[in-house]
Amino acid sequence: MKMKIYLMRHGETDYNKNKMIQGQCDIELNEYGRELARITAEGLKEVPFDVVYTSPLIRAKETAQIVIGDRKVLWIEEPRIQEICFGEYEGKHCGRKNFDVPDKTFLNFFFDTANYRTPPGGESFADIIKRTGEFLTELLHKEEYADKTILISTHGCALKAILANIKHPSIENFWGDGVHKNCAVTILEAKDNKIEILEEGKLFYQ
Repeated sequence: MKMKIYLMRHGETDYNKNKMIQGQCDIELNEYGRELARITAEGLKEVPFDVVYTSPLIRAKETAQIVIGDRKVLWIEEPRIQEICFGEYEGKHCGRKNFDVPDKTFLNFFFDTANYRTPPGGESFADIIKRTGEFLTELLHKEEYADKTILISTHGCALKAILANIKHPSIENFWGDGVHKNCAVTILEAKDNKIEILEEGKLFYQ
């Protein structure tokens, strides 16, 4: 069985722009984020998508809606691909100029992942790798998707977690070359339950 999978991070939100901890806060795209999605839609307009899996968070759904346009596809909201939960820290600022997170080591999330401390009520890297991995395994075993092309609209950390189930990095190396930019697209080809990364972090805008 063979399938083509396009992984996409959502467009920009005001939380992204203002360096606020977004996590599972349900924040819509800003106008620049919608423009990025429209440009990405143009770049993907010839892709014959059959199925869309989207995080239930509005920024991922809106990005997918813009990219898919009026194409008739099977549309599935999948909670296992929503963003990592930051618990009590969601909505706080993590920029260096207006940092207001109670745990002063929170930036380990980006720069020292092996020493990241899970916020109260939040998820760990192991948690999000596990739930996205369960989703990916289930997807690969769906025989009805043989020879189908699938769009997955998700989030920065969740997308990296999906890839971690393919690359199997240590937690220390979770981010690899860094978080994908908004609306970056990664193309996978799955065949006989094995996945090849054809292209990672492709941008259709400059």
